[in-house]
Amino acid sequence: HCNFEFDLCGWKQDENDDFDWNLRTSSTRNIGTGPATDHTLQDPSGHYIFIKSSFLQLPGQKARISSPVLSRRNKDCKVCGGVILFYYHMYGAHIGSLIVYQRTTAKHEKILFNLTGNQGNFWQRKALVVAGDGEEDFQVVFEGIAGKGPKDGIALDDLTLSREC
Repeated sequence: HCNFEFDLCGWKQDENDDFDWNLRTSSTRNIGTGPATDHTLQDPSGHYIFIKSSFLQLPGQKARISSPVLSRRNKDCKVCGGVILFYYHMYGAHIGSLIVYQRTTAKHEKILFNLTGNQGNFWQRKALVVAGDGEEDFQVVFEGIAGKGPKDGIALDDLTLSREC
């Protein structure tokens, strides 16, 4: 489980993307960008990770962050698959996209979730099942794609991976 209150909890920024997810609080946000509070504490001082469209990112550029490697060797992970639970906030007129992948250690990627556009000014919960095929260990990857609006952004908080994997 990662609530981002202290660090990225072993989640790693991808090196082959265009920019990074940033750890931040709502109390340091620019007016009109991002959620008013984090999801964990429901407080402006609480932390989450965030990307925003800005003059530094062109529309379509990507920021990716990956989970620690999850093991397929656990028989419970093979039988029932694992679950990733997370909260997202996607608000703005020209918001980009949020895509969640399951990536094997051989770098094969499967899309688990793909969402584009304004989803409302509130935190939403999503649970995804990671596919139980094969023996290969894997990671969960969150990809944020910049939109056109300089005040639009995507936030993530409370990422939880089930114990089975």
